[in-house]
Amino acid sequence: MVKAVVGANWGDEGKGKITDMLAKDADIIVRFQGGANAGHTIVNNYGKFALHTLPSGVFYDHTTSIIGNGVALNIPILFEEIKSITDKNVPMPKILVSNRAQIVMPYHILFDQYEEERLGKASFGSTKSGIAPFYSDKYAKIGYQVSELFDEELLKEKVVRTCETKNVLLEHLYHKPLLDPDELLETLHSYRDMVAPYVCDVSLYLWNALKEGKTILLEGQLGTLKDPDHGIYPMVTSSSTLAAYGAIGAGIPAQSIEQVVTVCKAYSSAVGAGAFVSEIFGEEADELRRRGGDGGEFGATTGRPRRMGWFDCVASKYGCRMQGTTDVAFTVLDVLGYLDEIPVCVGYDIDGEVTTEFPVTSRLEKAKPVLKTLPGWKCDIRGIKKYEDLPENCRNYIEFVEKEIGFPITMISNGPGRDDIIYRS
Repeated sequence: MVKAVVGANWGDEGKGKITDMLAKDADIIVRFQGGANAGHTIVNNYGKFALHTLPSGVFYDHTTSIIGNGVALNIPILFEEIKSITDKNVPMPKILVSNRAQIVMPYHILFDQYEEERLGKASFGSTKSGIAPFYSDKYAKIGYQVSELFDEELLKEKVVRTCETKNVLLEHLYHKPLLDPDELLETLHSYRDMVAPYVCDVSLYLWNALKEGKTILLEGQLGTLKDPDHGIYPMVTSSSTLAAYGAIGAGIPAQSIEQVVTVCKAYSSAVGAGAFVSEIFGEEADELRRRGGDGGEFGATTGRPRRMGWFDCVASKYGCRMQGTTDVAFTVLDVLGYLDEIPVCVGYDIDGEVTTEFPVTSRLEKAKPVLKTLPGWKCDIRGIKKYEDLPENCRNYIEFVEKEIGFPITMISNGPGRDDIIYRS
């Protein structure tokens, strides 16, 4: 069986915790897109971790963790990350890397930085992890697949071609130091030596696992609204964040995905630029940010303060629909316990007309939130294990959101730990 864990909104919904939790009953966890540009924060028996490339199931000794072909693979960061968890007494995980995954090159990171610098105030708010230049090269067919690291003649010829192309831009557009083919070849040799023991024909491995009846978890990065086709374009990421892409980014049949767990926060947060209709500001935002997450709402990769907002039913309904949601995991609900009243965005006012359907970006920029206020529950709900033991106003909030988005909330996270979860049929 294949299950996907994906985000409904802008990312940062708490997917890492949900994947870590579901991985207990899984055999294989696959990262299928994105790179080290976003992090999944996990709190478990070993401590607190921010993972950027490793799948969020690496903390179990019965699982295999896979870097799929759809991932932007930064090889040194992957190995730094492995060391960061084994240094905290986590047993060395079993890791496989797709021979068709493509490599984030050192110059991708430089180009990301240079372009943001060049754009100035018009920049995209990139994490400067090299993601957009990486995917640009992948689709321009000038990227490096992991398998190519093991073909010396191809590599020698390719680094010369790469440097010729990139150096034109470095010299004339960015006015920065040029690339050296010999240095680049040396770097690729070091990457080859690091990754060699883990390289595998991942799609064949997964095909055989499916035939054996294994349980596979697909772990997505970011959320629906950062999808390049269906998100808040152009303030999006460069790979598809939808569960449907999990089949492509892992190399499995589309029909094998039977369950899609879409993670929604009980309020909204976002890192980076772009339309965010239910956003709040000032002291109201500061307090929610301070109380949010586990230790506050700050980006797991950048440490940037996240932009904060109330729960957005319009964006979340759309996010769940695009993901093909079978189950909603509703996270960080415990954070809202301090509020007397909780505003919820139930519609968008665009040029005097109210809609509950998520619009294209040009119309989204004009949208003003239509808010409905619900009574708060004014207590700490951490430690509660049964849905019926939640305060009435808390249950009312969950059921209101469920009705508005039209998808079943079957898991409720009421704390950062692995066991802070309420299952609801």
